[in-house]
Amino acid sequence: MKNIKKYSIILTLATLIGACDQYTLPELPQPAVADLDFTKMVSVGNSLTAGFMNGALYTAGQNTSYVSALSKQLALVGGGTFNVPSVNSDNGCFNPAGGCTLGRLKLKIVNGSPAPVPLAGDGNASLAPFAGKATLNNFGVPGVTIGSAQSPALAANPYYARIASNPGSSTLIGDAKAAMSNGTFFTFWLGNNDALGYATAGASAAGTLTSPATFQTLFNLALTEILNAKADAEGAVANIPDVTSAPFFSTVVYNPIPLSAESASALTSLLANNYNAFLTGMVANLIITAEEATKRRLTYKAGQNAILITDETLTDLTPYMAGPYAGLLPYAKARQTTSTDLVCLTAASYLGADLGGGAKNGVTAPLINTSSAGALSLKGDDLILIPSEITEIQNAVTQFNTSIAAAVSAQSSRLVLIDVNSALKDLKAGKVSVNGSALAASILPPFGAFSLDGVHPNARGSAYIANLFITAINAKWGSSIPLCNPNDYPSNELPTP
Repeated sequence: MKNIKKYSIILTLATLIGACDQYTLPELPQPAVADLDFTKMVSVGNSLTAGFMNGALYTAGQNTSYVSALSKQLALVGGGTFNVPSVNSDNGCFNPAGGCTLGRLKLKIVNGSPAPVPLAGDGNASLAPFAGKATLNNFGVPGVTIGSAQSPALAANPYYARIASNPGSSTLIGDAKAAMSNGTFFTFWLGNNDALGYATAGASAAGTLTSPATFQTLFNLALTEILNAKADAEGAVANIPDVTSAPFFSTVVYNPIPLSAESASALTSLLANNYNAFLTGMVANLIITAEEATKRRLTYKAGQNAILITDETLTDLTPYMAGPYAGLLPYAKARQTTSTDLVCLTAASYLGADLGGGAKNGVTAPLINTSSAGALSLKGDDLILIPSEITEIQNAVTQFNTSIAAAVSAQSSRLVLIDVNSALKDLKAGKVSVNGSALAASILPPFGAFSLDGVHPNARGSAYIANLFITAINAKWGSSIPLCNPNDYPSNELPTP
């Protein structure tokens, strides 16, 4: 087994080729805003609105969020000041529960390859109460759901507590509504976390996927509150991206385990042959179907190999793994990943790790998360999305977006829908370039549109999203807000030692 190398995330800095769908920045038009008034824009949302990037909330990210980019363009057509609750921090906070000792992610060379590594944090000061609450325009709170946005309990979230008008009594929607009482335009982008947290946890966190019926009710309540704040104010409402469009689910491929011919042969002899023979016996005894046995059979070869995982949808073969088969107990629901599975970015740090007794995580033993005590009893369900889970999440997001579209349509004179879902699907499909420069659903510099956490856009990706808002607003109301140039916004930095 000496030739099995501990797996770490390998980011190949290849040239990304832009595809066919391009938009060309026009000559700067004579600004026209129809009947719109951008004197005071209020933005309510989650981490995407806050400018959370690279796993942290930090000043540069806040200043290059999509709403910050949008506000700069609105300033060209009479838009007013857009106040952001700056954390005044270069690195921000990656681990709030751990005292903010770690900051934003940065690409570093680790064991010869680039990998996202947290910088030193700036301490809890970065989450200290914000002094300018009364003049805020940006009400973006990382981690907020459509339900928690309307609950005083959100004060337990340090990102809201620092901007809350009255922590423990106020709500995010209530605070945004108060700001909109003299506002003129608003952006509203909530609901991502009603599916995203469930997805990034490998669909393992029970109860964190909001039911579509609950989502519809809560979304309508929240949007109505903002609309009622100012009867003549217009707004832009964004829908929810298919969460699997994010590189968090595509950076680590399903077959990332490199094996030599010698190692592959040893694994076949010591594990695959025994397990596969046991599966044949299970079929003969009508315990599992031949189809399930085929799905579960293990194969190892020289080159890239799939990850060994526990799949909770498979038949539990524990009762039959006694006596001579007792050694197969860890594989009671085991199979290897296929191209229909999605591997979470968080799996990268566990793949190939030594579990003791010669077991290699995800190679000779089903993948587990070893980040806490009692690791060997844990499952790796939080590291993989299997097809049934992907379908569950996508179906929920589709229903969420149906509710959002209906809510916007019901207020069509005042609202415009921003179809971020379709735009990010185009990004994932490689259909987007900006003035000849590629923009990709990737964390790789220089053309990646996502920050190193694999979930949040970087500054360039945020500018791309700002243009989605501008294009939709212009089309809806006949205004001529100039597009920003995403190429003027930084992408991810190249790796450093």
